[in-house]
Amino acid sequence: MEPPRIRITVTVNGEPYQEDVAATRSLLDFLRNDLGLTGTKEGCGEGECGACSVILDGRLVDACLIFAAEADGRRVETVEGLADGEALHPLQGAFATAGAAQCGYCTPGMLMAGKALLDRNPSPTHEEVAHGIAGNLCRCTGYGTIIQAVMEAAKES
Repeated sequence: MEPPRIRITVTVNGEPYQEDVAATRSLLDFLRNDLGLTGTKEGCGEGECGACSVILDGRLVDACLIFAAEADGRRVETVEGLADGEALHPLQGAFATAGAAQCGYCTPGMLMAGKALLDRNPSPTHEEVAHGIAGNLCRCTGYGTIIQAVMEAAKES
């Protein structure tokens, strides 16, 4: 038996959507499969890796742990919403310059964690950046270049 469907209205990256979703559908699956926003990645599916990090009403969350129905009436920001047309967000530019993206799998979640931090604290210390990205795992960069990139983006803002 299929789970009941729920009509939700959600704003994603400034665009309003009204969709019917299964009551058990995750926000991650809704974003990727229903809206085609595949920048948000599934890593562990358990809220441990941060690859699926998005900003929900100004708060960083793991989209794999949130039901799409919980986003009803709320604002979601994904990595696709960072750039302004062809102009990169300062975080994206800093990640590119610092070499903070290697395999790229964690990058969308890291960018969203960095944005959530800078939205709350536009001038973070090194320790605050390290704490701000602590819920996001990376197996390639060793975190140094990621922290450097967030610090550089803070200077640009």
